[in-house]
Amino acid sequence: MAAASGSALPTVADRDALWEALGWRPEPAQVERFGALQQQLREWNGRLNLTRLVEGDDYWIAQVFDSLWPLVPLLSGPHRDQPLELIDVGTGCGVPGLVLALALPQARLTLVDSVGRKVEAVRAMAAALGLEQRVCLRCERIELTGRAPECRGRFDWAVARAVARAPVVAEYLVPLLAPSGRALLYRGQWSEQDQADLERACHQLRARIETVQRRELPGERGLRHAVCLAPTASCPGTYPRAVGIPAKVPLGQAV
Repeated sequence: MAAASGSALPTVADRDALWEALGWRPEPAQVERFGALQQQLREWNGRLNLTRLVEGDDYWIAQVFDSLWPLVPLLSGPHRDQPLELIDVGTGCGVPGLVLALALPQARLTLVDSVGRKVEAVRAMAAALGLEQRVCLRCERIELTGRAPECRGRFDWAVARAVARAPVVAEYLVPLLAPSGRALLYRGQWSEQDQADLERACHQLRARIETVQRRELPGERGLRHAVCLAPTASCPGTYPRAVGIPAKVPLGQAV
């Protein structure tokens, strides 16, 4: 896809190629709202420097496509019209959370970030997109979210993109899952060592690695992996550990 960097939407041909590569085609109104999100990111990026990925392919491939590709079965399957509960941990500029809210019209999203200015910007973007009834923002460390009674064990999907090492992210996400829920870790590279570290962490969290998907993004935008975790039992109450400990002493390496 080769969209002009200054346009809100790619050309029709480019859009068709993008959705064909994705394996899911949004409604025209959804495409327009993805464009509206791009404009919101442009406006807020000028104030807060939220993300450099706001123009052309940077936005449509590295933000929209990359947010959606691991969840295409959810977008096109019977779950699409169900009121799923999702949580985006470390939402930053609101991606993938706001993208998923636009793609899943019945879902409710909780977006978590510890940086107040980012949270307020994303809250404003959600309101501008008409998502305020389905998108909830929490400004706090995720270790606290995982212990909050209204969040623990609640979500159908918990996702995190570019947050921390995989064992750390697993400790953030697994406590949030309902018994039938899934955790999705968006990763770049993925090695056998990464797999082994995460498996050890999952054992302690009472979860398992269900799938590891691998994909080259269109436009030579790089290799991506999507790691899906499933609970095997209730997550022990000791997790997540106190603020800062998961990152300092990752479960996969703890002695």
